[in-house]
Amino acid sequence: MARILVVDDDPELTDLLATVLTLASHEVSRAPTIAEAKESLRPGTTDLALVDLGLPDGSGHELVEHLASRFPAVGVIVVTADGREDEHVRGLKAGADDVVGKPFRVSTLVARVEAVLRRRGPQAETPDVIEVGDLRIDCDAVTATRAGEPLDLTATEFRLLEHLARHRGTVLSKAQLLEEVWGYDFGGDGAVVERFVSTLRRKLGEPSPIHTARGFGYSLREPR
Repeated sequence: MARILVVDDDPELTDLLATVLTLASHEVSRAPTIAEAKESLRPGTTDLALVDLGLPDGSGHELVEHLASRFPAVGVIVVTADGREDEHVRGLKAGADDVVGKPFRVSTLVARVEAVLRRRGPQAETPDVIEVGDLRIDCDAVTATRAGEPLDLTATEFRLLEHLARHRGTVLSKAQLLEEVWGYDFGGDGAVVERFVSTLRRKLGEPSPIHTARGFGYSLREPR
């Protein structure tokens, strides 16, 4: 059972989602505004948030960024009626795990919820701390350091680094990273991966542990 916060001011939609998610054995709470959502959030009380972008007191992007910075352990799915690709990219860059467009099939949304929960849930025999050379990633604390110095990473940057580290030495394609880190393939657009890899490289410093296999993808390994 997961604890899910639905942030949407449409009472009919939130009633429907609450019913369906409860039937799927989840515990559901609701907040119609950004302010009420922030007020209800406490460490360890929410596993995933469904955030509508069109909220009465502002853009849901603000709440997504708040969750990414203050509650990085909480999964986030953005729900939006805006079909523009740049808005979907913006949601993911803000820290969302996935973006779902309105209108949507409830069964599809529930499947997306389950997928995010699986990706973020505990995995058997998965190391809590990963070390690659002088790079140390604490998966439970959601922190990373290099040569003992803390790295200032967004939630999405951390997930990308963690995923590369868990598959260190393996070349992962842009399509794989989009599916496994973001959970949304943008119709095959790998530009968002390129941008995040570029920013992550800059934050990691030199020599870079992220290597490009031209025409194939990226891998993380100890610099030589």
